[in-house]
Amino acid sequence: MDLNNLPEGSNTPTPKTPLKFVVEGKNFETFEQYITGAELKQLAGIPLETELYLSIAKPYQDELIDNETRVNLARPEMEYFFTKKKLEFFINGVSFIWYKQHIRGVQIRQLGNISDQDDIFLDINADWEDDLIFDDEEVDLARPGKERFFSKPKSKQFTIIVNARQHNWTEENISFEQLVVLAFGIYDPSPGKGYTVTYSRGWSPKPEGTMVKGSEVRVKNKMIFDVTATDKS
Repeated sequence: MDLNNLPEGSNTPTPKTPLKFVVEGKNFETFEQYITGAELKQLAGIPLETELYLSIAKPYQDELIDNETRVNLARPEMEYFFTKKKLEFFINGVSFIWYKQHIRGVQIRQLGNISDQDDIFLDINADWEDDLIFDDEEVDLARPGKERFFSKPKSKQFTIIVNARQHNWTEENISFEQLVVLAFGIYDPSPGKGYTVTYSRGWSPKPEGTMVKGSEVRVKNKMIFDVTATDKS
C-alpha cells in the first residue's frame, strides 16, 4: 500500500521507528516509506547523472535505480544503494570520492578547504616537476593511478632569467613592458622603437611563446626571457 497516495482523511498508520537504508556506505533513516532515485542521490551528494544501483542478492543482478524510480524502503531487509563509477583521489593526504571524470581546480580548492593564498599542485613522479593546477583548469581523474593533490603557500619570490642575467621577481605575473625595463633599463614607447620578447620554461599548457605589447604571463621560477630591441624604419 502506498502511504503517500491514500485518500485525504484515511486512517494512515503512523510509523513508530524510522526506516534505515545505506547509500555509498553512509547510513540514513526516514519516516517516509518511498524515496526516489533523485532523492537518494541528493542525500548522498551524488550527481544526478551518475548511475545508482540497489544491491540484490546473488545470483541476481543489481537493480539500476533511475532518478524517477520510487523505492519501497519498508521491505523486510535494509536496502543498500551504491554507484559503480566513482573515482578516488587525495587532497593533502585526505581521501575524496568524485563521481565525474573531470574536476576543476576551484573544486579541489573548495573540497580541500584550501586558502586562496596557497597554490594547488598535482603530485608527479619524484624525478619530475609537480604540476601547478589553476582554479579554472580541469584534471582528468580517470587516468591510471589515484591523483594526489597538495597545497603550499604561493611563492613570494622568483628567479627569472632575462637575456642570460638573473633577476629576482616578487609578482605573480610579469608584463611585456616590465621585461623590456629589466633588459635595457628603460622602455621607449616612441613609434621608431620596437621590441620582441620570447619566453621558455613557462607554465603548461604553453611553456614557451612570444609576448606582445600590453601582454603579461604568469611567472615560474627559473623562467627564461629573451628581449630584443628593434629599430623600426
